[in-house]
Amino acid sequence: MRNILRWLWRGALVSLLIILAAGIWKREEITRLMAVNSLFSEGRIVDNFSNMNTAFLSVPVSRGDGPVSELPYGPEAFLPNGVNTWIKERSVTALVILKKGEVVYENYFLGTTNKHRRIGWSISKSYLSALVGILLAEGKIDSLDDPVTKYAPQLKGGAYDGATLLNVLQMTSGVTFDEDYLDKNSDINRMGRVLALGREMDTFAAELTETFAAPGEGWKYVSIDTHIIGMVVRGATGRSIADLMSEKVIAPLGLEDEPYYLTDGVGTAFVLGGINMTTRDFARFGQMYLQGGMWQGQQIVPADWVTASTRPSAPTAEGEIQYGYQWWIPRDGAPGEYMARGIYGQYVYIDTAREVVIATNAADRQFRDQGVAQSNTAIFRRIAEGI
Repeated sequence: MRNILRWLWRGALVSLLIILAAGIWKREEITRLMAVNSLFSEGRIVDNFSNMNTAFLSVPVSRGDGPVSELPYGPEAFLPNGVNTWIKERSVTALVILKKGEVVYENYFLGTTNKHRRIGWSISKSYLSALVGILLAEGKIDSLDDPVTKYAPQLKGGAYDGATLLNVLQMTSGVTFDEDYLDKNSDINRMGRVLALGREMDTFAAELTETFAAPGEGWKYVSIDTHIIGMVVRGATGRSIADLMSEKVIAPLGLEDEPYYLTDGVGTAFVLGGINMTTRDFARFGQMYLQGGMWQGQQIVPADWVTASTRPSAPTAEGEIQYGYQWWIPRDGAPGEYMARGIYGQYVYIDTAREVVIATNAADRQFRDQGVAQSNTAIFRRIAEGI
């Protein structure tokens, strides 16, 4: 009997040690998965959005060794009526306003500072659009009409077989992708778990098989389209997005702080929503676009691409906000009014005629409520008109 008990005890001890070892081995994955589950919780969202690299895999985007570009201060602008209320209601964490290239307002809220590198979420898409325009001009990508499988053969036989680079830039791939952030089993949340568990985004994208329309036949915002753009860029150049973005965009801008991308388990940048940088540096990107892709005497993004990518070319439905090549254009907007925007209230708003750039970060858990997006645009217009 004692021998049996002894062996049972030894067996239990071995099992416990195996469980503990597995827990230690998978500790990082478990930590990231827990981070995904609490990422948007009310008590943690602000801190999470300022420190994404503490919970997720990431890769730096070198700012290069050049000097910080000047972002001078101009006469301080007074915010129009209603803006301070909007800041509180929308849980704004940072607001930087440029007028004619000068900072006329800068403030930080909810415990954040000018040194926090904030997650841009889908602002990241507009950065990737800029990179595509540069590579087209350089001849690294032949044409927007090229099928994505030309550069990403892994996609052959899947949902993206037959889609062109233009289709994914305009979100007209026709691929079925559920982007409901409130449904834990949606495609967007399954994708989040791919990141958390250190798996591969390319495999996730290649395994998608369902479509709702033929490529180019209709518009639907599906974030995975942007990952396909990233696959095309990597396939066309044989280089990582982080390296390309550093060389072509980030280093020439002379940012104050080194940005970073969230990545999957093999170091592939999360291009559809993973760029992190200070709000002042988001504003620099917006100012460069306002200036037709020019920054401090250097043409960073081709001027014709700035124009083409920020005009309403996608077949969005009547009455909806319009879309270009990974940029949003208000339907009733003036020429040269467009924006990059991300979930939970991240924006880079550009009013070319008034020479105004507004960069704002937020932790707005009601960002999807009816009328919120429209009220944000209205506030940006009020600011641009009033400063």
